[in-house]
Amino acid sequence: MTFAWPLMLLSLLIPALLLALYLFSLRRRRRNPIRYGSLTVVREAAPSGPSWRRHVPIALWLLGLAALSIATARPQSTIQVPLNRTSIILALDVSLSMCSTDVAPNRLAAAQEAARSFVSEREDGTRIGLVVFGGTAELVVPPSDDTAELVDAVDRFTTSLGTGIGNATLKAIDAVAEVNPDVAPAIQDLSDEVDRAEIETSDEYVPDIVVLLTDGANSQGVEPLVAAQQAFDRRLRVYTIGFGTDSIAELVCQSNQIGPGSFAPGFGGFANGRPDLGGTTLDELRPFLVIDEPTLQDMASLTGGEYFRAQDAEQLLRVLNELPNQVVLQDRESEISVGFVIAALFLLVAGAVTSLLWRRT
Repeated sequence: MTFAWPLMLLSLLIPALLLALYLFSLRRRRRNPIRYGSLTVVREAAPSGPSWRRHVPIALWLLGLAALSIATARPQSTIQVPLNRTSIILALDVSLSMCSTDVAPNRLAAAQEAARSFVSEREDGTRIGLVVFGGTAELVVPPSDDTAELVDAVDRFTTSLGTGIGNATLKAIDAVAEVNPDVAPAIQDLSDEVDRAEIETSDEYVPDIVVLLTDGANSQGVEPLVAAQQAFDRRLRVYTIGFGTDSIAELVCQSNQIGPGSFAPGFGGFANGRPDLGGTTLDELRPFLVIDEPTLQDMASLTGGEYFRAQDAEQLLRVLNELPNQVVLQDRESEISVGFVIAALFLLVAGAVTSLLWRRT
C-alpha cells in the first residue's frame, strides 16, 4: 500500500498520544487508590461485568481515529483490471488475396468461420472490436460484447484491393483509445512524452490487445513497424497471425465476398468469382501474396505480443481461442481512502454503542 499524501501519516501521533495518556491514567489510579469507609458501598458501585469491558470503547475509538488518520494520507492499493474492462481488437485482412483457395473454400471464408466461432464462444466478459483492412482500414464494430452484432459484421466482410497493415494497426489503436482513457489516439505523437527505455524494461501493458491477421505483405499506407511503434509507446500489445500456406493458389471469391472495393482500373471484373487481373500473373503478385513473416514477427516482438502462424481454419481457430489467455490482468493503483473512512465511522459508532451498553453492567 502506498500513500498520495504520506506526511499526513503524522496524524497517527494523535491516537498514539491519547493511548499513552489513557495508559498513564490507569497506572496512576492503581498507585493512588481511593479509600472508602464501607465495602458495601464499593461492591454496589463496582460494575458487575468483566473488567476488560471498560477498555473496549476506548480501544474502538482509538482505532477509529487511527483509521481516519490513515484515510487523510490517501492510501492507494494495487488492484487488477477485470476482464469486462478488457478489449480485444481483431484486425482482419480482407484484401483480394484472401480469396486464395489454398485454404478451403478460400482464406477469407475460413477466417470468417474462425472469427464467428471465436466471438460466439466468449463467456468471460471480454469486449471484442472488429477492424477490416485492405487498402484502407475501417472499424466496423467498436469494442462490444454483443455477439449478434459481431457475427453479423463478420458475415458481411467483402474483399478490397491492397493491404495496409500499418493503417490497420493505427485504426486498432484508435478503437482501444475510444474505450480506454489511458490509451492516446494514434494521431497523437507520444515520442517526446514517453520514456521508451523504461517501457522496454517494463512488463506492464494496458489490458487491451490487438490481434492482426493477414495473408500477405504491406502494399500501401503507413509502414507496419512505424505503426507498431505507436502501439509500443502506448504499452499496447499487438499479436500478429500469418494466415495461409506458401502456395500461390487460384483466387476464387464467393459472390458475397465481392464488394465495391474489389474492383480497380485495369481489372476486368469477376468471372465465376475469379478476378481478371488485367494480364498480371499470380507469380508477379507473389511478393504481396506471401506472408511477410519477418515484419509480423518484428511487430509482435516490439510491442510485447507474439507471432502465430496458421495454415488452415483449424489452426486459426486454435490460435484465436488461445488469445484470451494472453490478456494479462494489469495491476493499477486505486485510492482506497473511502474504505478507511467507513471503517473509522464503524469503529467510532461501535465504541459509542458499547460504552452506553456496558456503562451500567
